[in-house]
Amino acid sequence: MLTGKIAVVTGAGRGIGREIARRLAECGAVVIVNYHGSKEAALEIVKEITEKGGTAEAIQCDVADFEASEAFAKQVLDKYKRVDILVNNAGITRDNLIMRMSEQDYEDVLDTNLKGAFHMIRHFSRSFLKQRSGKIINISSVSGLLGNPGQANYAASKAGLIGLTKSVARELASRNIQVNAVAPGFIETDMTKSMTEEARKELSGRIPMGRMGNTGNIADAVVFLAGTGADYITGQVLCVDGGMCM
Repeated sequence: MLTGKIAVVTGAGRGIGREIARRLAECGAVVIVNYHGSKEAALEIVKEITEKGGTAEAIQCDVADFEASEAFAKQVLDKYKRVDILVNNAGITRDNLIMRMSEQDYEDVLDTNLKGAFHMIRHFSRSFLKQRSGKIINISSVSGLLGNPGQANYAASKAGLIGLTKSVARELASRNIQVNAVAPGFIETDMTKSMTEEARKELSGRIPMGRMGNTGNIADAVVFLAGTGADYITGQVLCVDGGMCM
């Protein structure tokens, strides 16, 4: 389905990004696994992909750094000559109530989650425009649509991603480049697995479907948007959230 396509996934060492990298590789894409600090985890997913007959490479880059992102894009394009799929997944949290949130915690989250996506799009856009094709998929969140107490910085960054998605989609649509966002709801992660049964029940009670999703649900949405079945879809936000944002 994606055989021969070159895909870049940021923050792909762990969690949702890791599963996205795995699924894209299973569909035949060559995957560049971007990571910042989780080198071991990134190399693990690369090893898993290659042992199954796929092709992947781990490349370090702090997406919050404009110049480092530019060098990363150049390294990828020099080697692979093109990028067909860009998944902006890298993200961090620094949760706190607004009256206690430091300026640094606010800036750090926006720098990685929002500016990081801008950096990647900015530095790969010339290649996309030249080849007159491409898929850009930004991983937002239901927090960016609904807000979430204690996550003013995170929600702002994810809401900003939606605005970025729609603006870039309008800019690039005439060149056959589709730009969309996926907004995950509550997803099973290492963090949620350590929650008490009572806390999990309370969380699930906020979801119309009554249960949390998994990383595979998000990866499935990304694979769809990266494929030819989404060639006439752009500027959209696909909520994968068990009905939270209906």
